[in-house]
Amino acid sequence: MSWAGRMILGIFRILLVLVHASTACDFGPFPYRATGIVCRMTKPAALLLNQETAQVIQAAFRNAKFPNITGERSVRLLGKVAYELTNIQVNGLSIEKSDVELKENNVIYIAIKNVTASFKGTLTYGYAGAWFLRLFHSVDFEIESSIDLQLDIKLTCQEEKLVADASDCYLTFHKLTLHLQGDKEPGWLKQLFTDFISFTLKIVLRREVCKEINSVAQMLANFVLDLAANFVRDKDILVDLSIAADSLIGTGYVESHHKGLVLYKNYSSTLSDSVFSPSLLTESRMLYFWLSEHTLSSLASAAFLDGRLVLTIRGEKLQALFEMEDTEAQRKAVQMIFQGTSYNDSVAKVWSLAHPQISLQPEGTVVKSLVAVEVSILPTGGEPLVVLYMEKEVTVTIQAAYAEKKLLLQPLDSRSVLCISLCEFSGFQDDPSVQNFLQNMISVVGIPEVTSSIGSGLTSLMNRKGLNLFDIINPEIITRQGYIIVQLDFDFPHHLLLDFLQKRL
Repeated sequence: MSWAGRMILGIFRILLVLVHASTACDFGPFPYRATGIVCRMTKPAALLLNQETAQVIQAAFRNAKFPNITGERSVRLLGKVAYELTNIQVNGLSIEKSDVELKENNVIYIAIKNVTASFKGTLTYGYAGAWFLRLFHSVDFEIESSIDLQLDIKLTCQEEKLVADASDCYLTFHKLTLHLQGDKEPGWLKQLFTDFISFTLKIVLRREVCKEINSVAQMLANFVLDLAANFVRDKDILVDLSIAADSLIGTGYVESHHKGLVLYKNYSSTLSDSVFSPSLLTESRMLYFWLSEHTLSSLASAAFLDGRLVLTIRGEKLQALFEMEDTEAQRKAVQMIFQGTSYNDSVAKVWSLAHPQISLQPEGTVVKSLVAVEVSILPTGGEPLVVLYMEKEVTVTIQAAYAEKKLLLQPLDSRSVLCISLCEFSGFQDDPSVQNFLQNMISVVGIPEVTSSIGSGLTSLMNRKGLNLFDIINPEIITRQGYIIVQLDFDFPHHLLLDFLQKRL
């Protein structure tokens, strides 16, 4: 259950194009040595995600709680004029264009052009005339506006977590027109109140909309972090995604660094000698994940401690293992082991006896483990009878790929050493032909069957976490000495953000 689950982590971090610009967390003089997982997103991904900005801004406008606007002013001949705008709400909203720019001073700049919005509500006004004339009236109003919006988004580090800060928010009004009771023609009353309230209205709109955008940004950041934490956790096994180093924003990419420490009950890992360097990643793909050997090895150990490295084989799969070739040695071994018992009444169990050792090399992921194989027959009405038990030290090199929404694990070569072989039958373990058959069965059929089952299990796990909701394009899994790089392009599942905004706002 090791490295593949890690591939999920950054996939669900791409919902928000934000990165850490830390001044609150101190990482010491060696910024990357505690880095176990890295996510890099390049400019093309930022441009793709920026297409979703309109949804966020629309949600911010619609969810803003506009307070009543009151004012009073002295007017010559008319006396004091007081007014109040109530029940202000957004009636219509459209966005013409949104641009994103990655700045080297750790800022993500978003410019949203020509936000056309209309607001509706009720205007109540009254004034005391110079000759004790008092008039009070209420009318429905509509405000038409055209606004440019500028956001400088940062993430600050607080308690080793990313916190979104979109407080640098500016609204520029190109148009702000007040209509009373649907009357589009200018009149002295409309002109009077437009002059009175326009300045105050701009301040209120700017304050409330920007406050809501900041709130939505923080909510989205928490949502993304919660998703990431959930996707790298399964039951009691979890991965610490706390910030491990100051992240980077360049003109071509944003990059965040995480501890990637594995936690399982009383077991925890530590990392202080990471080999990560930003130079290990390029900018040719949309999204990169860098995963340390330490993180993957720790995940394998946690899976072992949790009893997950166990495979049970029966029925047709068991038959395929023992009848891979029609030879005298094969027939003799099957007869000695199963004594004519049906495969449906037999079961094989394969499990790891010790923590697997994982080494990442250019040729693939090298897994070394002490493995036990036990075959039992199930007599009718009787207790299970163990007819074969073997322990083997197995070393296998595996290459991984992801295609058609499935994780594929391909063993390239394997080596095994027989440590113990026990059987109920006299002379079984001394028969060279039977031993050779068992050796071939494990190497040629058993190991591919185990890796295929693990790949299917990990695919199912990742899909339960939602990886299959994303369109992942031409993913590549590249192993190097001490680390893995996963690089890919993607298309964004629009409904995820819409569902989130509808549920949370």
